[in-house]
Amino acid sequence: MIKLKTYTLLFAFSVLLLKIQAQEATSNTFSLLQSIDYAYKNSPNYLNAQNDVLMAKYKRKEVIGMALPQITGSVDMKNFLQIPTSVLSDFISPIFYKNAVKAGQAPHDDLLESSAGYEPLQARFGTTFQTTAGLNASLLIFSADYLVGLKATKEMIGLMNIGVSRTKSETVSAVSKAYYGVLVNKERIKLLDANMVKLEKLLNDTKAFNQQGFVEQIDVDRLEVAFNNLTTEKQKIERLITLSENVLKFQMGYTGKENLVLTDSLIIKDNTAIDASKIDVAKRSEYQMLEGQQRLFNINVKRLKFGYLPTLVAYGTVAANGFGNDLTYVGYINKYYQTQLIGATLSLNVFDGLQRHYKIQQAKLDFKKGENSMKNLQLAIELEGASAAVNYNNAVASLQTQKRNLELAQNIYNVSQKKYEQGVGSNLEVINAQTSLKESETNYFNAVYDMLVYKIDYSKATGTLIK
Repeated sequence: MIKLKTYTLLFAFSVLLLKIQAQEATSNTFSLLQSIDYAYKNSPNYLNAQNDVLMAKYKRKEVIGMALPQITGSVDMKNFLQIPTSVLSDFISPIFYKNAVKAGQAPHDDLLESSAGYEPLQARFGTTFQTTAGLNASLLIFSADYLVGLKATKEMIGLMNIGVSRTKSETVSAVSKAYYGVLVNKERIKLLDANMVKLEKLLNDTKAFNQQGFVEQIDVDRLEVAFNNLTTEKQKIERLITLSENVLKFQMGYTGKENLVLTDSLIIKDNTAIDASKIDVAKRSEYQMLEGQQRLFNINVKRLKFGYLPTLVAYGTVAANGFGNDLTYVGYINKYYQTQLIGATLSLNVFDGLQRHYKIQQAKLDFKKGENSMKNLQLAIELEGASAAVNYNNAVASLQTQKRNLELAQNIYNVSQKKYEQGVGSNLEVINAQTSLKESETNYFNAVYDMLVYKIDYSKATGTLIK
């Protein structure tokens, strides 16, 4: 029975270990949506945008705390190495002088009847040790600045949330472009490999014909040059794929060293032209941020205007003071003298030299400048949308043309190759066809990537990239 339990535990542990290893093996496998979701959790820019929202929420709670009771405690102990000396007017000597005049023991003198004619008295009051302990409490009853500031923090949270949406859109755009870049280059290398297989077969056949004396060495050399060029092109694309994957890792915030495995395939659909005549600028996060900024400007104007209202604060204090020429009084409550008080302070700005008035005028100008910025941004967004639509439509048209050119170049290459194999075509014709095919492939995949990128740019310009 004990052996059976041991085997069961070992089996369960093995299954768990295999499951962990399988998860680790697939941790570098991503679809486009998974890449975007990974970026949401790991991209430093996106995480910082979320932290900005949290900071704004904490700031609002900090402002709310200003209206709650503020309580502070303090204990202060002093040891006077030399008790301070107080200097007082001599109010005692005039009294004795007046009594002496009344008794006829001194002549009358107006100067001597006042303290001005005598030296000041010097005296030391207090004890060597003094201790003060107390609690102070205050409560904000009314403050226009507080009420307006509380509203401003709410608007700030909204702005930070808009910032998250903006960063989210930028993250989706960057990750998607990088992801498509890897896919396009991998499709490009697949097509290049297929052409290399055909060209290598033709090169080997030509070498065999050359050994039999049917073709010249120059025909072999031409094909070998063409094959070497394709090999070099393949190496370039392989390095480009590595670079594209590194760009994708950077945009995702991926820190792993292993190569990424992309599960999505490159699907090129027939895309139709789009019309950018109507663009809703309110969908753009940049415009939304300016709207929020305008609300803050308006709040600032109200804050300055409300500054003419008074501020009312209530407060209270409970304190105890202890005195002694030694420290024996410290531990005895009955040796302390208590003080308790409550009060309120009403503060009112009576006249500030018109400083607040001119601050209000400046705040109003900030609001007007914001209106102009919104108008300028609206024009810029409409221009960006129109430009993105033109670029996308041009990319769609170019893709259709390059797709047709690729089909024609592939057909020309196949025909020239068959003609050469049948002995009715020239070796130079095959090489020219192969060069044209390689150029058509490059143009085609460039058009594919441009179309995908411009589609992302158009969605971003119209504020429809993220839902």
